[in-house]
Amino acid sequence: MNAPLYTTEILRLAASLPEPHVLEREDGRAERRSPTCGSRVTVSVQLDDQGRVAGLSQQVHACAFGQASAALLQRRAIGHGRADVTQVHDRLAAWLGGAETDPGWGFAALGAARSRPSRHGAILLPLRALIAAIEEGR
Repeated sequence: MNAPLYTTEILRLAASLPEPHVLEREDGRAERRSPTCGSRVTVSVQLDDQGRVAGLSQQVHACAFGQASAALLQRRAIGHGRADVTQVHDRLAAWLGGAETDPGWGFAALGAARSRPSRHGAILLPLRALIAAIEEGR
């Protein structure tokens, strides 16, 4: 028997995603969309003088996995720069594809989606949007 796709933990994470808010200063903004599932994430970012995330706001139109991923990103992105976020994205993509390395930043909580490639795009979307927003802000 298959385990449930949307576990209580995933639904709790999805529900914990804060509402979008206005940043003190918006240095970069990017929207990304998953062609597979239609999920869409818009990220606004405020950067410090080192190019690290100092403030983050997300508008997320996605399934519970996309929302949970955005909530995890919201919790961990502050203080990290493009290289850090890219590294987490790459580890997460590899982990979703079957690698055994922990993806970090709590993303292992999304393990129920590993066997469902149709959900991978929604999970990676917040990270891709943040990377693009940081790039725009540099």
